[in-house]
Amino acid sequence: MNDRPNPSDMGQPPVADRLQPAFQKFCEVVARLRAPDGCPWDREQTLETIKPYTLEETYELLEAIDSGDDASIVEELGDVLLQVVLDAQVAADEKRFDIVDVIEVITAKMIRRHPHVFGEVDTDDKMEIARNWERIKQSEKPRESILDGIPLDLPQLARAARISKKAARVGYDFPQREMLFDKLTEEIDELAAELFADQDGKIPHVPAAVETPIVDDEPIADPARKARIESELGDVLFVLANIARRWGINPEEALRASNRKFTKRFQHIEQAAKQTGRSLHDMTVVEMEDAYQQAKRLARETKSG
Repeated sequence: MNDRPNPSDMGQPPVADRLQPAFQKFCEVVARLRAPDGCPWDREQTLETIKPYTLEETYELLEAIDSGDDASIVEELGDVLLQVVLDAQVAADEKRFDIVDVIEVITAKMIRRHPHVFGEVDTDDKMEIARNWERIKQSEKPRESILDGIPLDLPQLARAARISKKAARVGYDFPQREMLFDKLTEEIDELAAELFADQDGKIPHVPAAVETPIVDDEPIADPARKARIESELGDVLFVLANIARRWGINPEEALRASNRKFTKRFQHIEQAAKQTGRSLHDMTVVEMEDAYQQAKRLARETKSG
């Protein structure tokens, strides 16, 4: 069965008779919460105090999308929408702006920044569309640097991809993406030179033997050396973000997937310990690794099946 949407069915807005009363009622509920006889918690909120909840709800939405559970996605989208409407209601109560202003501004922006859809620009070229977007955005919000406007609070791996993408749009990029791997090798060598300075930057060879005890790591005592290592490690991560961008991969999503994958496999280790009536501290690293590899095999079999 083909579950892909029919292109002729895409791009249809909700029926007005259904949308308008639903959205109106929602706005009325939020306003009621802020009323003198409403909810004490909602009444005391400001745009500043709501910020942490907005971020939290956004991450919960991402988790729901990763789960593929439509009911969870609907619920979390509602929570994100609540943040928008509540923010606007707070501002309305402070005589600053309201939700209609928010809707009108974003509607006008979307029309203005898509001249190839709503205007007279005739192109389907994605690069030209992106350049037009940046030109229009720059005319709306003149900035000293093309890198201005990238949120400082973005997760830094995602921000690295955004920074390099903006630079690339004006031509500052490696001509061929394969060249990034030479840059990655260069940055790893520079990191190794700092980490193993007493060995001329050569990474010591340690035989793979998981049954040996884990060695306690010594902290970096010299602040200046620690700063240099952080800088070099940051350069490695920045190149990795660039590699992800050039191959059309979202580095933040890639890391999120790896975190989720590791979590599931580690939880399999925990289950293996419980099944034998032991704690993780009673297992050897070899036993843990065997359980981890078993989790990998089970995941592959499930996927292939």
